Amino acid sequence: MTALNLTNQLLNFMAPAAFVALFVVLMARVFARFFRSNRPLALSVPAQIAIVFVASLILLVAGLAIFGRDGKMASYALLVVGAATCQWLLLRGWKA
Repeated sequence: MTALNLTNQLLNFMAPAAFVALFVVLMARVFARFFRSNRPLALSVPAQIAIVFVASLILLVAGLAIFGRDGKMASYALLVVGAATCQWLLLRGWKA
């Protein structure tokens, strides 16, 4: 495998985590009145996207380790639930 192929494979592996992180953070901004506590947030939007992205990527790697291959629907379901939970924790959703 060449370096170009390896880079392509890694970017394609990380793309779902990036898109889900971006979508979750932006939708949380749209529906902020349901998820935000009365206290102001300490984290900016790019910081939230980065944290949710890293958490999502860890969950995708866990799905790859458990199932032995990429692209299983259970891995993507874990990705979505994990990203939403991470964003809920970042927004202190339990205090809303």
